[in-house]
Amino acid sequence: MATVVEPILSPSSLLSVTNAFFYLLVPTVVLYYVYYRMGRKRLYELAAKIPGPDGYPLLGNAHEFVGSSNTIFEKMYERSFEFTPSSPVKVWIGPRLLVFLTDPRDIEIILSSNVYIDKAPEYRFFEPWLGNGLLISTGEKWRAHRKLIAPTFHLNVLKSFIDLFNKNSLLTVDKMRKEGNKAFDVHHYMSECTVEILLETAMGVDKKTQQASGFEYAAAVMKMCDILHLRHTKVWLRPDFLFNMTNYAKDQVKLLDFIHGLTINVMKKKKDAYLKNKQATIDNTNVFNTTVFDDLRKARFDSEKKTETKPKQKEVTEVVKGSSFGQSAGLKDDLDVEDDVGEKKRQAFLDLLIESAENGVVLTDEEVREQVDTIMFEGHDTTAAGSSFFLCVMGVRPDIQEKVVEELEQIFGDSDRPCTFQDTLEMKYLERCIMETLRMYPPVPIIARELQEEVKLKSADLTVPAKCTVIIGTVKLHRNPNIYPNPEVFNPDNFLPEKTSNRHYYAFVPFSAGPRSCVGRKYAMLKLKILLSTILRNYKVTSDVKEKDWKLQADIILKRTDGFMIRLEPRKMKPKPTVVKAL
Repeated sequence: MATVVEPILSPSSLLSVTNAFFYLLVPTVVLYYVYYRMGRKRLYELAAKIPGPDGYPLLGNAHEFVGSSNTIFEKMYERSFEFTPSSPVKVWIGPRLLVFLTDPRDIEIILSSNVYIDKAPEYRFFEPWLGNGLLISTGEKWRAHRKLIAPTFHLNVLKSFIDLFNKNSLLTVDKMRKEGNKAFDVHHYMSECTVEILLETAMGVDKKTQQASGFEYAAAVMKMCDILHLRHTKVWLRPDFLFNMTNYAKDQVKLLDFIHGLTINVMKKKKDAYLKNKQATIDNTNVFNTTVFDDLRKARFDSEKKTETKPKQKEVTEVVKGSSFGQSAGLKDDLDVEDDVGEKKRQAFLDLLIESAENGVVLTDEEVREQVDTIMFEGHDTTAAGSSFFLCVMGVRPDIQEKVVEELEQIFGDSDRPCTFQDTLEMKYLERCIMETLRMYPPVPIIARELQEEVKLKSADLTVPAKCTVIIGTVKLHRNPNIYPNPEVFNPDNFLPEKTSNRHYYAFVPFSAGPRSCVGRKYAMLKLKILLSTILRNYKVTSDVKEKDWKLQADIILKRTDGFMIRLEPRKMKPKPTVVKAL
């Protein structure tokens, strides 16, 4: 007779075990949620007083960040008008509290501080790409690296780049001739040009020695930004373990291999050149014998005797009065030093970093790569977007374009001579047009900081809680009707000296401001003036798409979803007006 084996657990027993598990799980989750809420009691109390859109329990306003980049931007910009201009606005993304600031008085509290310098948690998505470069790092590491790097963008260093700015600007003019009179996306050319200028100036390497073109690098950067933007807006892509299971992660690995390949190649060539020059210096030194050194010492002694009565004069950098270089004239930062930084520190960016790493001071080789990656990204993508927006504006505003050209004819006439530093100082109207472009279309649409302590606002009787993210909305700040009359209309006169002098310093922050302001601010403005003036001396710009029909997207950098479409026509400049002196 067969033996019947009874199951260890009957279906009813399994059901009871499952029930018991859920009976234990539910109160555990509830208790954890209560504990979590109690630990953030102060945050919720302060947040309740800040105006903001209604959200759903647990989800908050996360559902509003669904859709394409253009859809999200337009939806958020539209919704911003539901609130009083300059009023802080809160938004919940699940349990994350974001507080948007658009009043310059509140923005000054954050940006001018040496305390509120921690970037928002979302910046961690940049780490595989930029490591702990200037964009992401904080604390003493950031301070040490900022102090080291800032002098490499001193005005006296930038003046030495003018020939390279001119050369690459003319090359871009020649490349665009093939477009004829058809509409094309000018951002492709601006991206390629700004990458190649960076390679030859800040990095100090010949672009011809690079295995990839500037356009290929720029295209890879744009694809990386798309992936990062997806991680910012799609909640399910934020956890690394989920992201790593997607095709986006595989694409990111390929893109970073390409991007890091360029920077590693740049560093290798620069380091080889540094070591070669260092060895040559040692070899040349060994040639001198004792007699030569005696002669040198005697000559130096005689020279010192002749000049010992003369006071030593300190070399001073030329201070450009009335020139803001991309920020309010009253603001000062570590780029606005009047005294020269000295011959030792007056080096281009990568030269100084390589030397510092070789001497074991401040930077390791890995940190050098991180800073190179950071400058290559921040130094090209922002100015490529800014110059593209400028040319599009010129295309839809022929009246303003004509005024810019009249100014250029006053400076250059019909000559094809290259631009000088003095010429850039005379481009007053062009500068105002660039500034107005950066006002309406700031390349960095938001600046995000994480607060480690509470902040009392000046614009209202409100306190922003600790452990929340503060978002400085530059697009809304720059279009505040209380600051800029008719803010949606392009008007270069917004930057006339008499207008800027009556405005809050922090009402215009396209390059951020304060201790964490963009280290390449002056570099960018000088490059933009030379590049854009060269283009307008050679072409008349037109556009088929009206400004009101532009489709904007604010992912990492503010851009046009529909592309920066313009047309070019060859321009014939008029001779420089002759000044007749009265007898």
